[in-house]
Amino acid sequence: MRSWFFLLGLCLFAAAARADQPTPLERAYETLHASRFVDLTHAFAPGIPHWKGFGDETVKTLFTYDKAGFWAQEFSHVGQWGTHVDPPAHFIKGGRTVDQIRPEEMFLRLVVIDVHDKVAANPDYVLSLDDIKAWEARHGAVPAGAFVAMRTDWSKRWPDEAAMQNLDAHGVAHYPGWSRAVLQYLYEVRKITASGHETTDTDPGLAVTKDDYSLERYLLSTDHYQIELLAHLDQVPEAGGLVMVSFPKPAGGSGFPARVIAIVP
Repeated sequence: MRSWFFLLGLCLFAAAARADQPTPLERAYETLHASRFVDLTHAFAPGIPHWKGFGDETVKTLFTYDKAGFWAQEFSHVGQWGTHVDPPAHFIKGGRTVDQIRPEEMFLRLVVIDVHDKVAANPDYVLSLDDIKAWEARHGAVPAGAFVAMRTDWSKRWPDEAAMQNLDAHGVAHYPGWSRAVLQYLYEVRKITASGHETTDTDPGLAVTKDDYSLERYLLSTDHYQIELLAHLDQVPEAGGLVMVSFPKPAGGSGFPARVIAIVP
């Protein structure tokens, strides 16, 4: 009988010891919360910079504290408003809509390709394979499943619409963009999950002026999503960070404002 009680005591002690040990998820939580959180999102409001074909946002107060005891507003804006997600269906008929982006596609390794110095010298700069290879020479191969952000510091022009569009005297827009070679390399060779940038378009301003959106069409045709109008990429490292991409879940949505948070050492 005494040996049975002894064994029971050992089991209870072992169970208590196990209960004191944090689970892997608890350890991950503690690690993440010891890191730095950087909001990569612009606050949106009427009058913010947006694609030339969209109208402005309107905000209407429906209920007030004085009359109803609470405050409620009605927001009216296009899906691609402020920092936002473009799902495949935005350009591809039959492509996935916002609500079909899977949760596991929204928590990713963060890769930042920093070309802000080149953009400062040439606002028409487009990302090159040399830029990607230089990043990989410093940090290793771009991880599969990553979120790749192009840092241009164009977001520092926010919320000045004229500065963001950067039109010349002939109405030609001058702002940076991606290149087909880079997008194909990242999505087809490195198998990334998503990408993002600080401008209103995937394509550079020179192309958008001619209504050429071939790069955005290509990207979304790969069944991946992108985030446009990112902010504060100057506050995160080129490698070693994570990103949380979140947005509401409109049924059949062609796009929606997003909240993007980097978690960095």
